Amino acid sequence: MSEFVRDHDIVVYGASGFVGVLVAKYLAEHAPAGTRVALAGRSETKLAEVKQRLGVDWPVLVADADDAPALAKLAESARVVITTVGPYAKFGKAVVGACAAAGTDYVDLTGEVLFARQSIDDNHELARSTGARIVHSCGFDSIPSDLGVHVLDQQVKADGAGELADTTLVVTSLRGGISGGTIDSMRHQLDVVKKDRKLRRVAASPYSLSPDRAAEPDLGRQDDVATLNGPDINPRLRGTLAPFVMASYNTRVVRRSNALRDWTYGRQFRYREAMSVGASPLSPVIAFATKLGLGALIVGLSMPPTRFLLDRMLPKPGRGRASRPATRVTSRWTCSPRPRRASGTRRGFGPRATPATRRPPSCSASRRSLWSTTATPCRRSRAASSPPPPRSATPWSAGFERPEWRFPRANADRTTAWEGQVRELRTATQ
Repeated sequence: MSEFVRDHDIVVYGASGFVGVLVAKYLAEHAPAGTRVALAGRSETKLAEVKQRLGVDWPVLVADADDAPALAKLAESARVVITTVGPYAKFGKAVVGACAAAGTDYVDLTGEVLFARQSIDDNHELARSTGARIVHSCGFDSIPSDLGVHVLDQQVKADGAGELADTTLVVTSLRGGISGGTIDSMRHQLDVVKKDRKLRRVAASPYSLSPDRAAEPDLGRQDDVATLNGPDINPRLRGTLAPFVMASYNTRVVRRSNALRDWTYGRQFRYREAMSVGASPLSPVIAFATKLGLGALIVGLSMPPTRFLLDRMLPKPGRGRASRPATRVTSRWTCSPRPRRASGTRRGFGPRATPATRRPPSCSASRRSLWSTTATPCRRSRAASSPPPPRSATPWSAGFERPEWRFPRANADRTTAWEGQVRELRTATQ
């Protein structure tokens, strides 16, 4: 960020909208004393109402999304701009461009792959030159996914098990609502890809956000809307798993993070997300119905007659479930780490580990920070009786706590499983 003196530490742009009010309320309750916050948007009257409702004496900045001079002035006055104004492809391009030019840090909640791709192409070099840090997707999509895989990778490396290979996030419990802004963003992206075949291919590519698509490994098709058999992923999962609604965006963010860090997760890293619909005999039907419902929603929003009906039923932009603004998620992580090759051997060759010779895995570590992770209790092998390792300090929190390990099932002779449960992920949703 540029070192010029700024009038405000944080500017919340779109503060009168549904998510903007949630962000402003959080800052009013939790921002450190002395934090200089300003509310921004296109309606001074609505911003004044938000001030009064929150009981704060913050300045108000008026700037329309298509008023470039006003946005430039707003960006130059702040150290950080948080924007909740979507669809970002319609109302966010000028904001992120103004922040990149002014050296102002930028944060948003976008889940729009085409907007993120264009923002990267348009602003990356400019932001590097001015020192601005442009951070997209800092809400429910895609903080749990992106940071979760990062923490998982750290634990796998700490256990000396090599690189991540097949990694799956399974959402086992989900509570929360969807805002009108999210629906409007979906509508807008559908309109764009219908008209432009090239952008349709970009949106469909699993590496659409990668910095260098040509450098990505060819790992075959990676389906974001597949139904999966739970026990095939992890013995503790039961029933058939349904597609997770945010998988098509979260997976691309995680793959981009891997590429930006020189493929630290591994060149054979494959990532997907799914959602548990229970362990009943009807789970295959429910999972297939969920997949069918997601497809029907996309088709319905793409066709004018059905869109007209859906528009009357779905939340309007700026509206949402105010009574339960947070999203609570319980999820289970599983991964198949790929052991590092021995000196003098080629990747993929050499002796294969067996249950008798393979090093037993550890489960994921517990972490309490911006969101809470509690490791699944692991059953130690009957032959093992040593106490669990002590807590060790980490940069993330007061400490990681490594739980006990157990041997995987005997028929899983080529992979080991890392498990963890995310108990609560409380983030503002779009």
